[in-house]
Amino acid sequence: MRNVSRYDAMFERLAERDEAAFGAFVMLGDPDLETSAAMLDALVEGGADMLEVGIPFSDPIADGPVIQAAAVRALHQGVTPADCFALLQAFRARHAEVPVGILTYANLVLARGRDDFYRAAADAGVDSVLVADVPLLEAAPFVASASAAGVDPVLIAAPNTPAGTLAGIAATGRGYTYCVARAGVTGADAEVRFDAELLGRVAALGAAPPVLGFGISQPEHVRLARAAGARGVISGSAIVALAAAHSGGEADAVRRFAAGMKAATVR
Repeated sequence: MRNVSRYDAMFERLAERDEAAFGAFVMLGDPDLETSAAMLDALVEGGADMLEVGIPFSDPIADGPVIQAAAVRALHQGVTPADCFALLQAFRARHAEVPVGILTYANLVLARGRDDFYRAAADAGVDSVLVADVPLLEAAPFVASASAAGVDPVLIAAPNTPAGTLAGIAATGRGYTYCVARAGVTGADAEVRFDAELLGRVAALGAAPPVLGFGISQPEHVRLARAAGARGVISGSAIVALAAAHSGGEADAVRRFAAGMKAATVR
């Protein structure tokens, strides 16, 4: 029998409260390691149920200009994957129950070696890894390394994902299913539309709980996502942009943002 993961426990706890999950994304090392660590703490204090973090990479093709710029700033600080794992290990010592996922790219995983990357993630207390540029067709070796390390492989589902591929994602993914709210790259949109049909298909296949990302930037987006059937949302670009606009006060700014977004997850 599979052990109950932090994601399992979180979704069960939230279901009992009739709440959805609010997930928050931070690019580690932006503007520096100390500040991004403080931002993770502040997001949890503000009410974030789960965290997703980026490791700085020079070509993050799924990310829009806001997160790309954050990655560039972190790279200019000299931030490395090893720095990121150390930061996450320290976070885990402070926050035992908050699920943490890494969103990254194949080059970073392969540069370190698949098995070594996932072992390092597990040692740092990471719960899941989403390799954004690895489709289901090429995911098997990444999933094998993740499973061997006890890390959940998270996969992406989109409105145009073919039925057979979606079934494979449902059978393979763990932790949660990252459902793309719209076409394109990450970004903070003023208006978003959610595909309730996709969320229904994911649920009908018995996939890991569907969590919507891409464009989530306002409490109203959270309410609409929940109404469409999402078990949670992830906001990234809005948080990264907010932090960049409040130099020296990043933690306070993202704490307030998280509180407003989390409030919208409650019916």
